Amino acid sequence: MLRMTKQTDYGIVLMTHFAGAPDAQHSAPELAAALSIPPPMVSKILKLLARDGLLLSHRGVRGGYTLARDPAVISVASVVAALEGPIAMTECVEAGHGQGHDCLREPICAVRTHWQVINRVVFEALENISLAEMTRPAGASELVHLGGRRAFPGALASAPVSPASRL
Repeated sequence: MLRMTKQTDYGIVLMTHFAGAPDAQHSAPELAAALSIPPPMVSKILKLLARDGLLLSHRGVRGGYTLARDPAVISVASVVAALEGPIAMTECVEAGHGQGHDCLREPICAVRTHWQVINRVVFEALENISLAEMTRPAGASELVHLGGRRAFPGALASAPVSPASRL
């Protein structure tokens, strides 16, 4: 089963909360209480997101965290990558492939190029959803349509993908 980790799920919840009030500063205990996420998990996620440049850390008694950029320019893909590493459905499409984790079947693999297409489509779907969009209620007509159309308001790519670029 393909599933993101609980840490990444919580990270997206946290970042969406930040995006709801982009100029607000939040502390880890405040976020844990408001979002019902275990405090140690919140602290760990906030540190990872700050290390990756998505959040700014403010020290001191009145310290906390704020968004590092406008939520309209922070993608869900960047949050996932900050918490999980590069988005890759299989090892052969992972960034840095060929550096110690080569698949022995690669020279004869009949599906590698298909996995590359699938990986690209999944990445683009996550890349094309901003934190600002995550703060708005989603209806059935606003879902991302993998491999063809994107229906979020303000979508950059709303035209169908050419048949040549599909599987």
